[in-house]
Amino acid sequence: MSLRVGIIGLGVGERHIAGYQTHPDCRVEALCDFSPQRLAAVGARHPGMRLTLDADDIVNDPAIDIVSIASWDDAHARQATQAVRQGKHVFVEKPLCLTVRELAAIRGAVAESPAVHLASNFVLRSCPRFQELKKRVSAGALGNIYYMEADYNYGRIHKITGGWRAGLDFYSVFLGGAVHMVDLLLWMTGKRVAEVSAMGNRIATAGTPFQHNDLAVALLRFDDDSVAKVAANFACVSPHFHRLALYGTTGTYENFPEEGRLTTSREPGAGWEPLRQAYPGAGKSAQVAWFVEQILHKNHAVLQRHQDSVFEATAVCLAVEQAMGLRDRITVHYD
Repeated sequence: MSLRVGIIGLGVGERHIAGYQTHPDCRVEALCDFSPQRLAAVGARHPGMRLTLDADDIVNDPAIDIVSIASWDDAHARQATQAVRQGKHVFVEKPLCLTVRELAAIRGAVAESPAVHLASNFVLRSCPRFQELKKRVSAGALGNIYYMEADYNYGRIHKITGGWRAGLDFYSVFLGGAVHMVDLLLWMTGKRVAEVSAMGNRIATAGTPFQHNDLAVALLRFDDDSVAKVAANFACVSPHFHRLALYGTTGTYENFPEEGRLTTSREPGAGWEPLRQAYPGAGKSAQVAWFVEQILHKNHAVLQRHQDSVFEATAVCLAVEQAMGLRDRITVHYD
């Protein structure tokens, strides 16, 4: 079995190339970007690939098996839906989409194409430290987790005040950033969100071209009544960091840049067990390589679970956006 790939969007999309090239049975055939300058520059760094300014050239090409989507956020849904309907596997950067209607359209297209698989670049699943933590959680080291805190501290204010995000009619820091933390919690615990409430502000970027919330904070109630606070803090004065704290009935975990720390005692001075696995420890192409591996080995059940988790995390984030607009608790709708 051989897989041929087309990549749309050559910002972070250029970093997808390495993930596909890890497999001798997978070849990147075509690259697309609407910027002629960027397209030419990336093409020069990766000779032998067909170059196009039109995403439809890739989506509609019968010779392409996988479409990798790393375009601007507002193009993801249309390109993903069209690619699935053309019978292609889809690997899409987050967010998968920006509206409930778009999510329904993608789900509908996937349901009509059972041989097609869809994945999103949830890179924190490739982090060695979080993989170790997931093993501990699954083994019951923390007991029943009843409260979680997960903050996506972006620390790159220039990317929203001066980059392409500032020019979109709508940009969501929650869908574009905190979705990583939502997915991490769902993947780590296996829990399902029942309802959300949320609020946000744009105090830190007032007076800049960015016209959307740069901070979004949500409370998630899970179906077992456990609770999580999840934040997207794009303008924070700090390095990029994934803050995570899990509170269970028999243990607590906290993530720090230098190490994770786990304790199973309430006694003063009991100390913490360090988890020193690499963090983040994986690049943007790690999940790309994983996706290709699953397709080549026909691990359909694994791919289906991942696909379902993409839809679930997206649905939660869309409910958060709705709750911020209404300033009310919102029931999460998955179908």
